[in-house]
Amino acid sequence: MNTMHRMLKFFGIITTLGMLLVIIQGALVTQTGSGDACGAEWPLCYGQLIPENPAVETLIEYTHRLVSGILGIMVIALSIWSWRAIGHLRETKLFACLAVTFIIFQGLLGAAAVVWGQSDAVMALHFGFSLISFASVLLLTILAFEDGKPASLTKPLITKSLRWTLIGNLIFTYAVVYTGAYVKHTGSGGACAGWPLCNGSLLPSLTGSTGIHFGHRMAAGLLFITILMMFIKLLKSHLNNKPLFYSGLLTMIFITAQVASGAVVIFTGFTLYATMAHAVIVSLLFGSLSYMAVIASRSRIR
Repeated sequence: MNTMHRMLKFFGIITTLGMLLVIIQGALVTQTGSGDACGAEWPLCYGQLIPENPAVETLIEYTHRLVSGILGIMVIALSIWSWRAIGHLRETKLFACLAVTFIIFQGLLGAAAVVWGQSDAVMALHFGFSLISFASVLLLTILAFEDGKPASLTKPLITKSLRWTLIGNLIFTYAVVYTGAYVKHTGSGGACAGWPLCNGSLLPSLTGSTGIHFGHRMAAGLLFITILMMFIKLLKSHLNNKPLFYSGLLTMIFITAQVASGAVVIFTGFTLYATMAHAVIVSLLFGSLSYMAVIASRSRIR
């Protein structure tokens, strides 16, 4: 059993890192405008299984498809393996189903966008689906590490207020992520020059692209405040519970880095590395909040 768990943990870590790579590649495809670089065909690329003499954009899109396909198989394998090895844990089957469901949704939505095209609102969901699949894989891996640990660590005593704060932050983060993806897909990234002011104004016109961009900024700012309030609660009452406190500390670090990376994106003119870093950091933020929400859902109320 210990040997099987070690193998499951290792495979879970590799799959989690692979899912993070898929998210990075997706950001690269979007940033470089490579989404249609294989023509309106899927899974073939310009009628070929392996494109000959591909342009850089075609290579970006093709490798994203290839890595996503490999990771899809790995996610399914991890989900089945986790179901059999740690299915006695309450959350395992839920996250196994979510991981498989959303990796399939992600692939189908990407394929539909290539073949038929999709609205900006629908395409913004593509990144959200990737996040849910990534978080589910991450949580399956964490569950493999948690199996056998004392309940005092995995099921802390918290207040009902803190429980709903943790769960609420996760839901709100997903909404903020969607607004960020919508900014990207509508081409509204440059609608607000400067940071933290937007076009030199504290409250700019809220119409068109400016309204879309400014709305995302306000949502991100509010998220920072809610996570800061959550972390203060943890500092006051939960320093002794390491899984809860350290995941909260990571969350605070990630949200701070996310706000800072958003400013860097603006000041550097939406450079490739800055926008990709922005996508990676928010993925890590969502993952840490997902784990905190799991702890909250199974915690004991005092």
